[in-house]
Amino acid sequence: MDLAHISTDSHINHSHDHDHDHEELSWIQKYIFSEDHKVIAKQYLFMGIMWAIFGGAMSLIFRLQLGFPNASMDWLQPLLGDWIKEGKLDPEFYLALVTMHGTIMVFFVLTAGLSGTFSNFLIPLQIGARDMASGFLNMLSFWFFGLSSIIMMVSIFLETGPASGGWVIYPPLSALPQAVTGSGLGMTLWLTSMAFFIVSSLLGGINYITTIINLRTKGMSFFRMPLTIWAFFITAVIGLLSFPVLFAAALLLIFDRSFGTSFFLSDIYIAGEALQHTGGSPVLFQHLFWFLGHPEVYIVLLPALGITSEIIATNSRKPIFGYKAMILSMLAIAFLSFIVWAHHMFVTGMNPFLGTIFMFLTLIIAVPSAVKAFNYITTLWRGNIIFTPAMLFSIGLVSFFISGGLTGIILGNAAADIQLHDTYFVVAHFHLVMGSASFFGMLAGVYHWFPKMFGRMLDDTLGYIHFWISFVGIYMVFFPLHYIGIAGFPRRYYSFTGFDFTRSFTDLNTFVSIAAIITFTAQFIFVFNFIYSIFKGRKANSNPWKSNTLEWTTPIHPGHGNWVGEIPTVYRWSYDYSKPGASEDFIPQNVPYAHTPESNLPNEVDPVAHKH
Repeated sequence: MDLAHISTDSHINHSHDHDHDHEELSWIQKYIFSEDHKVIAKQYLFMGIMWAIFGGAMSLIFRLQLGFPNASMDWLQPLLGDWIKEGKLDPEFYLALVTMHGTIMVFFVLTAGLSGTFSNFLIPLQIGARDMASGFLNMLSFWFFGLSSIIMMVSIFLETGPASGGWVIYPPLSALPQAVTGSGLGMTLWLTSMAFFIVSSLLGGINYITTIINLRTKGMSFFRMPLTIWAFFITAVIGLLSFPVLFAAALLLIFDRSFGTSFFLSDIYIAGEALQHTGGSPVLFQHLFWFLGHPEVYIVLLPALGITSEIIATNSRKPIFGYKAMILSMLAIAFLSFIVWAHHMFVTGMNPFLGTIFMFLTLIIAVPSAVKAFNYITTLWRGNIIFTPAMLFSIGLVSFFISGGLTGIILGNAAADIQLHDTYFVVAHFHLVMGSASFFGMLAGVYHWFPKMFGRMLDDTLGYIHFWISFVGIYMVFFPLHYIGIAGFPRRYYSFTGFDFTRSFTDLNTFVSIAAIITFTAQFIFVFNFIYSIFKGRKANSNPWKSNTLEWTTPIHPGHGNWVGEIPTVYRWSYDYSKPGASEDFIPQNVPYAHTPESNLPNEVDPVAHKH
């Protein structure tokens, strides 16, 4: 059976009844426990924005400690309570802040907030489906994330503090409840929260994959799908294969903590007394964690790259350059992401020969990454570029992807990595190439699809201000960190005033902290713009960006079922921009070749089948 042409007649025939069924829903059923993919996407988005504010605020607190080590922080006492001691941040709480910041930003913002929002929102709309394959599973996936969020939030306010083993929670620190205060109940809640989060991710991933394979509208073959859908599809496959490994690691860690097993513990002494743990290996946990941890980089990054592909092509008014090369590069990245995990572990005493293999594979992943970067640049080249806020954030993503990726080549070299491991150089690298790039992809997506989500337009002027402060601010924060990382600054230290060689960089740390404060504050421009525009923004038309993809063929406020009447049939790929001979500079996917407006090409051919 050709999955590309599975009919959705059963959905089409009942479209009016389907819409009618959902008119009778109560407010709670419609907005809280909704099975409509568009409402669930908005739930993920609102939750992601909330967590981004929390995670960003945490980074601000520990940047204050790093940038102004001699200043009194008593003014934070009403907020932080006993975690401020004698005017200083408690060192254990500092580590807890770093742990929670990393966890929140990587998992709750850039995985759930980004992928949960746009996979849910765009997959049915862009492939021509009424909804996800299972609306109920989709609802469950969000509420497992909601439960995970509640548990993680509760852990922040514990008297003993949240988990404080770093976001990678390496044992034995995370496996021994008596190690530090943050290894107690806070760590238990962290593990419980992550277990529910993984269940949420798996439910979502199964739904995304099933929907893309089975519910595409007539004519929507795989090679007519927008690159956004390819990115979400590949991301879901990566998550489905890698998240269970982290689940297993978390489960085994719970066993070590609570049931006396020794999966990750061996020969542990506390205050000279030997604990009853033998035979385990903390390095085993690192293997399990990074088998998820490195694919997680691309679970976070690939959806942002897919969003960027769509926005750059639309606003360059050009077909995306190298459509199939872009797909193949994402497939190559997905495959390679599973076999490079141990480059995070060069300092664990790994056999140098094995390290060489992982180094070689790590450097190879630069090839498909470079293909994507060059294709973005070539799409922009000589395009009729429209600098919308979404386009600026997409170009900003490409900038971070290139500059952060170049430092990845340095860290991929085992000899250099051994020197730079656990320094601020590593922090700067992954904050640029993964954190900032993916965050810009998320913001670009919000600016681009806000009219379809809410029927109104965001304010462009506020969008431009938000972009420029954020773009310049991020480089001002993370470029200097490369320099102090090369100088030897270790990460996760709460103070550098005790070392002669680091004391000379106090001014640079102060500069970074001021830049971080400005950059974080600028995000409230977006928050204001977002909330204000939902209610007071200029009303959008049905296709404000003159885009080709199917979501713009729905009503301005699509109901549950998306299209009134029949779902459009797809006749072409999604990148027919500035086609020679056509009167318009865009031709939507649902326009047949014979009906291209005023086409001077009567024998027009399918570009996917013949050109690409």
